[in-house]
Amino acid sequence: MNKLELQKAAVEVRKGIVSSVHSAKAGHPGGSLSAADIFTYLYFEEMNIDPKDPKKADRDRFVLSKGHTAPGLYSALANRGYFPVEDLLTLRHTGSYLQGHPDMKHIPGVDMSSGSLGQGVSTAVGMALAAKLDGDDYRVYTLCGDGEIQEGQIWEAAMFAGHRKLDNLVVIVDNNNLQIDGAIDEVCSPYPIDKKFEAFNFHVINIDGNDMDQIAAAFAEAKATKGMPTAIIAKTVKGKGVSFMENNAGWHGKAPNDEEYGIAMEDLKKAGEALCQ
Repeated sequence: MNKLELQKAAVEVRKGIVSSVHSAKAGHPGGSLSAADIFTYLYFEEMNIDPKDPKKADRDRFVLSKGHTAPGLYSALANRGYFPVEDLLTLRHTGSYLQGHPDMKHIPGVDMSSGSLGQGVSTAVGMALAAKLDGDDYRVYTLCGDGEIQEGQIWEAAMFAGHRKLDNLVVIVDNNNLQIDGAIDEVCSPYPIDKKFEAFNFHVINIDGNDMDQIAAAFAEAKATKGMPTAIIAKTVKGKGVSFMENNAGWHGKAPNDEEYGIAMEDLKKAGEALCQ
């Protein structure tokens, strides 16, 4: 897809996030919206995947380490054709396969159940190591929250990945600078994030994670990097695309009411229309 098509797809992914969380009357819109451009690029452009064959052996793998942003992952999967977009409205409903956190046993396209913060990188490292041991060439991607990387297990996994030179692994940090209790540098600062990953023998790329050109360039650079894993530190805006949610920690984990939902969808409708000019 070209840049414009990806940007349009990202708007649709954001609409799915807002609609599903509104329908559920619960969920995590802020961090789903900040990562929507990354979800879109991964599933529509970067990864070797096939919605018609979600379990194909040579597919690239994705682990959503910050599993509470499942609305973003689900919207990307639905818009990519893994399951009907209308099913997004069943998010968190009793009997729905779209639970509050990703479930690999029931959701097509989900490679790992996740949500216990700090554990996703370890899982991705295991997948990347398995590919190396088996002589397979699939790649493994994992997305972390910047608040999540306050967890020690993240750095244990990073140490191992760097030591084993897992150049088929890409760790993406959604650096929107906000976690549930406020700004990450005030709660428990992980800065400088890039220097920390470099210390664990990662190739590090800093980007604007809401800019498709920079996202594309970063993943191309990661793919060209040999002998070490890559960390992409993606500076993003929490709640990106919805005026009243942007840079507001209060929208980490709550659903919009009907009036707020209307405003949010109008914001996204205008964003989509602007791309069609």
